[in-house]
Amino acid sequence: MEIDLVELKFLLKLLGKQDYKAPVSEVKPNLKTKAAERDKICRQLGDRSLVSYTEEITKIKITPPGKELLKFDAADLQITSDEVKVLKTCAQGITKSTDIKLKPAQTRDTAIQKLIERGMIKVAEAKLKEVWLTDRGKEYLGKEYNPGGGGNITLSKNMFADYLQFIRKYQQVQVINTTTKPLTEKPTDEEILKAIAALNKELLTNNYLPIFHLRNKFQPPLTREELDQALYRLESEDKIELSSLQETRNYTKEQIQAGIPQDIGGTLFFIMVTE
Repeated sequence: MEIDLVELKFLLKLLGKQDYKAPVSEVKPNLKTKAAERDKICRQLGDRSLVSYTEEITKIKITPPGKELLKFDAADLQITSDEVKVLKTCAQGITKSTDIKLKPAQTRDTAIQKLIERGMIKVAEAKLKEVWLTDRGKEYLGKEYNPGGGGNITLSKNMFADYLQFIRKYQQVQVINTTTKPLTEKPTDEEILKAIAALNKELLTNNYLPIFHLRNKFQPPLTREELDQALYRLESEDKIELSSLQETRNYTKEQIQAGIPQDIGGTLFFIMVTE
């Protein structure tokens, strides 16, 4: 994989942030980089799984299925009154999320998200919020990046220092990982729960831990089916929640396949601790 200089500088800017995470507005490759160009770079790196980011939905629009749904009598609709209000507002044209009169904001955002998941509305505009370096990004910078082509790379002393510090820290982590003995005894459900909380904290996943991280830790000694059943037990005890993946571009095919397929609905992909 090759990245160009401006993408490299974006990644190196992240290395200077605590936990390699920051508001997107603070990650500018150069002082003259405009917001639109910065966001484009961020999304390009996200497409290659080198960074991940959060977005705030700022504008939405109704889809043809959403328009069809509004033709039915309100009493026959299999959606909530809040969702009907969102649909009716969107039927008037591209709509700012903040123009939908539902309070509190969480109620509005929940209704919007459910309609997006059902394909009744879609995102017309989204604003990038936070960005962070992924495990794949760390691996790329720590093991794979190799400047290609001719010419010079101009980096500030701070960028160069952050990269050197990152490389040293990354190498130390690799040594620890290679010397840690693999698990031989099968963990209990409580140990799995503790591991989920620990991984959330370590990987800064905002309590949305992708299941593939847990598989990397516990398979083996657990089989895939044994880990799935343990997660179902924890969910039945209201200790965790499992949710599906809506946006796939930030993950590899293998990472997505590590989720738990469902007969109805999307593959379960995220683990959230409820306690």
